[in-house]
Amino acid sequence: MESRQLKNEEELLARIAMGDQRAFTEIFDFYQRYVYDYGRKLTKSEDQASEIVQDVFLKIWLNREKFNEVKNFGAYLNRVVRNHSINVIRKLAQDARSATQLKINTLESDNSTDKILDYNESNRILTQAVENLSPQQRTAYTLCHIQGLKYEEVAKKMNVSSRTVQAHMRQALKHIREHFSKHALAYPALFAVLFK
Repeated sequence: MESRQLKNEEELLARIAMGDQRAFTEIFDFYQRYVYDYGRKLTKSEDQASEIVQDVFLKIWLNREKFNEVKNFGAYLNRVVRNHSINVIRKLAQDARSATQLKINTLESDNSTDKILDYNESNRILTQAVENLSPQQRTAYTLCHIQGLKYEEVAKKMNVSSRTVQAHMRQALKHIREHFSKHALAYPALFAVLFK
């Protein structure tokens, strides 16, 4: 998928490399629709495409100092969107696999059906809770909790500090706990699986 090019693009990229936010806004306004359309084409999801727009341009801004080395921004952007979309697809597939592996090994023996947690329902609610996280929180949760990476490793992947990763994880786990609580699913066995 090819993108159009701004006439003064080289100048804008040089200004962005120096931290010019107005130049970044101009690039964002020009390319955001392309990034959205390409992301939606690859992921088949409007929600994921919207998040890809945010994530891709955040990455562009965080790596702006390297723009002096970029010779073809259109090709660069195309590669970033494609690679990020592939990572999103892989993450969604892994989330789905992880959700199906969620098992509740112990439940208090109680005849009350109100206290029996349905396995499929728990999967649905967990998936819903994770989807409602912010992109940064979802990334931190996936890398730390599902993939089992250390905070330092996740920090490098996300281009943030370990402390920021910890903050994202605290907020993500808090949100997931609150989400389960709203559904009256305060089961110790479940939380032992989710937050081990």
